Formats: sequence, structure tokens, C-alpha cells
Amino acid sequence: MSEWLELHPVNPQRRWLQRAVTRLREGAVIAYPTDSCYALGCLAGDKHAAERIRDIRQFGRERLFTLVCRDLAEISVYARVDNWQYRLLRQLTPGPYTFILEATRELPRRLPHEKRKTIGIRVPEHKVVQALLELLGEPLVSCTLQFPDAPEPVNDPRDWREPLARAVDLVLDGGPCGLVPTTVLDLTGSTPALVRRGRGDVSGLGLDEGGAG
Repeated sequence: MSEWLELHPVNPQRRWLQRAVTRLREGAVIAYPTDSCYALGCLAGDKHAAERIRDIRQFGRERLFTLVCRDLAEISVYARVDNWQYRLLRQLTPGPYTFILEATRELPRRLPHEKRKTIGIRVPEHKVVQALLELLGEPLVSCTLQFPDAPEPVNDPRDWREPLARAVDLVLDGGPCGLVPTTVLDLTGSTPALVRRGRGDVSGLGLDEGGAG
């Protein structure tokens, strides 16, 4: 059975966040709220926990994780960021966006795309995950929390108590958050390209939408 912690969505209780940090360092897989929908997460260096997330989502090796970071400074440790990329990241973070960037050698080997050596990175705006990352002091490996047979992602964990109790070690319940996944932007070319249209607004950015779908 999973441990269930109810947090205030704007002012999350520090003692529960500290409990989540402890469990993550012990190898836990957690469910937590974001500014798009609920997500699964574990420590970036925890291979066993990452494999458990793959099992929950029934991901093949072709599906990659997202690295969830605190801020732009942490992004620059794990991804190469040029000046134009930095300006765009500064404009859109924190927020419901995932950015595909070229990975640095600081990233665990199994996380980047094998051929392209890229990684998806995001900085969520939700107060619970912001506070968690601040206490943790390192990024989370993450993906959208959506059960294989479910038509949509998890918006309210209380609607999924039984499957969550079997799947994860700890649930950070911050109440309902959303159903629309992040907007994905590929920043590995000379200009940004829209890979997936999601919750994040891209109007007025003049993006190449050739990869959208």
C-alpha cells in the first residue's frame, strides 16, 4: 500500500515534503501534482525506480523520461543551452512546457535519446513540486501519470486510489490539477519547433509547427 500525504496546493506542508524527499532517497516512486496533470517521479540516478515507472506506464525503450528541474541554472547542468534557447526558456519557465535539448555528460547514460543524445526537460509552476525540488536539491526523472488502459491522465489522485496504492510508494495529493499534458518544444535546431501542442500557450512565438501532431 502506498503512503498518502495530503498537501495544501499553494502552501504545502514542509514536513510532508521532507517525508517525500526521504522516501525518494530510499528508492521510492512517487505520484505528484504539476501545472499540467499528475506525474510519476523518482531520483534521476535510481535505475530500479525508473524501471518501475516504465512498468507502470508500460513504456518501451523508445519512450524517454523527462527531467524535472528547479530552475534555469539546474537545466544548464544537464543540457546545453545557447543564448537564444536561454531567452526562450526564461520566457516560458516555470510553466507547462517540455523542452527537448542536447544533453550534457552530467546526465545518467540511460536517460538521453540513444541516437540524438537529447533529453526532455521542464520546470513546472505548481507550488508542491517547486517546494519538493527545492528541498530535494536535484531533479526528478518523470513522466505523465496515466494508467495504460485509461483514456486520459490522472487529474485527481482520489479518483485512482486503488491503482495508485498498488503502483507507487507515495502519493503527494495536492488536489485536482488538470488533464492536458505539457506543450513540447524541440530546441535542438536553429529555431524552435512545436512537437506537441498541450497546455502551454505558444501563440505569438512564431514557432515552426511542422512536427506538431
